[in-house]
Amino acid sequence: LSEARPDGEVLRIEATSPFERLSEKQRMRLIVRVLCELVAYDESWPSSFESERSLLEAVLGRWLAGTIEHIGSTAVPGLPAKPVIDIMAPVKTLEASRPAIDAAPNAGYVYCPYKVEVMHWFCKPSPYFRTHHLHLVPFESPLWYQRLAFRDALRQCATLTAEYADLK
Repeated sequence: LSEARPDGEVLRIEATSPFERLSEKQRMRLIVRVLCELVAYDESWPSSFESERSLLEAVLGRWLAGTIEHIGSTAVPGLPAKPVIDIMAPVKTLEASRPAIDAAPNAGYVYCPYKVEVMHWFCKPSPYFRTHHLHLVPFESPLWYQRLAFRDALRQCATLTAEYADLK
């Protein structure tokens, strides 16, 4: 806002909220933090994953190098989590699977460049509201094994699962 004073000086008043003064990236982080609160484990998460796996096999099958895996906290029974299904799909290489970036929207996914040196990462239905994350990861890469090992350790050890839940 601006107002001309009688002496000719223009008084400028900035009428923005603290939220409006944040960068777009800062606003998105704040929105995600507010909207992505942890919820109790939902018994429907495994079946939601299975449905999504079937869809992804049909859409991305030509680039897959193995079995699509349910990872992240929603893959661990009893663990509180953000209600977002994390899916890891194995590909031969990132370069060979680059055309999958154009195919993934057919399953409702949006490509979001993140850790591009180790994966192709997508969210569904949008970056602003997410129900699913899709990670196209080279099969048998260090990241592939790390994600599965972490999930499996949480699934196998109730004490570790409880300690991890406390950290969240």
